[in-house]
Amino acid sequence: MDANLLYWKSHGESVFSRLKVWVNLLDPSFLLTSNAEIQETRTQLRSEEKVKKKDEHAWNISLSSIHPDSGSVLPLVFRPPGSDSISEAASLDSRDSLICHMCRGPSSNYCEPTGYKKPTHSKFLQVYRTSPTLRGEECETGIQVFDSNGNTVGISKAAAEKAVMETALSRAVLFGTTGAVPSLLVSVLKRTRLFQKNSLLIPPIRHISVAFVLGLMIPLSFSLFSQMGTIRKENVEEELQAKMAEGQLFYHRGL
Repeated sequence: MDANLLYWKSHGESVFSRLKVWVNLLDPSFLLTSNAEIQETRTQLRSEEKVKKKDEHAWNISLSSIHPDSGSVLPLVFRPPGSDSISEAASLDSRDSLICHMCRGPSSNYCEPTGYKKPTHSKFLQVYRTSPTLRGEECETGIQVFDSNGNTVGISKAAAEKAVMETALSRAVLFGTTGAVPSLLVSVLKRTRLFQKNSLLIPPIRHISVAFVLGLMIPLSFSLFSQMGTIRKENVEEELQAKMAEGQLFYHRGL
């Protein structure tokens, strides 16, 4: 199991602990980290006997810059701070590329446009359907599952389906809240005397509120489910159950 996954396994037990990690990972300064520094950090982390005691800044560099499945350095736009910046820009224009990237799982290597438009009341259901569509390849091929010691047990389609569903729920919360809260705010403001006399204030207020709510919801939605999900023995394939000595397995959920 990759060092990043071991970190999530030991530090992602609660929503609050995951939220704290994601807030740190969304720091734009990590986009300035060079590939040489990233690789040096990874080497240092691998040499540690107890990775949980390693410097927090080094972990943040690794978590924000390395793909936990392949071990390769992520392109700038696919790192958490990069996707956050893209989200803010996309919230005022088009969300096609943003949703495509966010809904990609650890095993996906393709992308399909979703034609996502302005925030509407149907956003929740639309995003809920989109994530399983974009990550359908994982449900067909399965994803790696691990035991509690980080050893690979095999490939599970059941774990892949659970990971996709959790991701779909988190995306639905992200974009559903981003669409609902600004709309509710604008509907309330329209009833006030100030905005009835100055209707031109409505569009900038709407755009600002969308960007603000989206910025708050990104780390929160990422934190709803652990990056290291668990699946019980009776819910995986029979061939994997025969290899299991424990009651549950772990898998990388992805974003």
